[in-house]
Amino acid sequence: MTFIKNIFILIWRIWFYAWVFFTLVPIFPILLILLSKEKWYPHFFKFAYAWGKTLLFIMGFSTEIEGLEKIDPNKSYLFCPNHTSMLDIMIMFRLSKNPFVFVGKKELTKIPVFGYIFKKSSIIVDRSSKKSSKLAFENARNKLATGRSICIFPEGKVPEDESVVLDKFKSGAFRMAIEHKIPIVPITFYDCKKHFSYTFFSGSPGKLRVKIHDFIATESYTMEDRNELKQKTYNVIYQSLIADKNKKVKNR
Repeated sequence: MTFIKNIFILIWRIWFYAWVFFTLVPIFPILLILLSKEKWYPHFFKFAYAWGKTLLFIMGFSTEIEGLEKIDPNKSYLFCPNHTSMLDIMIMFRLSKNPFVFVGKKELTKIPVFGYIFKKSSIIVDRSSKKSSKLAFENARNKLATGRSICIFPEGKVPEDESVVLDKFKSGAFRMAIEHKIPIVPITFYDCKKHFSYTFFSGSPGKLRVKIHDFIATESYTMEDRNELKQKTYNVIYQSLIADKNKKVKNR
């Protein structure tokens, strides 16, 4: 039975990667044109929004989004979601129609086609290099200055140990939010690890629940308070994940 299940998962996974590749190839020249000028980025973002929404649907995923605060299209934000899956990127496109820019690790640029587009559209950082981290910080600062929002996965990477509920946060995102006095938007992805983790023979279609937490204002914070702000954001997401986990155990 496990063998048959793994065959279905294999086909389903191949279906995912095939869709990522073959949906990007035909529009690759258009995307490159839209990424060639900063003022055309909102048009690229509309393509990315439609692509993420379609891919989730094709793979059998639905999204359930919880949250009361509304994103103001005239403001910049720092989106801070937990990181568990490749689906995180697609869901972020699904969550916001307002253009934002990802800050992502250089390993993603090695993925054929997708990696090149990600490199051209995002701020890439090599976390093993202080010079690269500094340059990424400067690039993000420039994007914020133009009115863009930024999306950073504050854990820095997907934890290799899937039993980890939420890994430690890096400080860069919170320094940036304080410097520019922009709200932090904590976001919790509850089900991405369950439905599409980096363990290849795992996962299934299903509902992806997301919570957009109350925004955290940063006007009163100084650089000396960045660790406090980091911990506050961490606690919001961690407590939400633990509460959801306990609820599932209780309902078994």
